[in-house]
Amino acid sequence: MSEAIKIRALIQGEITTLRILMQHPMETGQRRDESGQVVPVHHIRTFSVSLNNQPLIAGQLNTSVSRNPLFAFKARGIRIGDRLRVRWTDNIGDKREDEIVVS
Repeated sequence: MSEAIKIRALIQGEITTLRILMQHPMETGQRRDESGQVVPVHHIRTFSVSLNNQPLIAGQLNTSVSRNPLFAFKARGIRIGDRLRVRWTDNIGDKREDEIVVS
């Protein structure tokens, strides 16, 4: 299983900045390993962010995104005690889901 998704929420007045680090190799299928073999394509395809079990953000990625992608978003209406959940699914069917309580 992959490493935990790191989720940070910084509330500043009505605006909250979300920073999400998804640990993933994000292989393009163009790199070769030490023995000269092509490293197979392996990247996050879809991700979503929910706030208190309601959709907040959804997106799709491709091979052009770097390893361990970091995303930052701004949102309104997030309060202390709310639950933020991030999920991703990659091209080989692996999945990861992590959640924080905003503090």
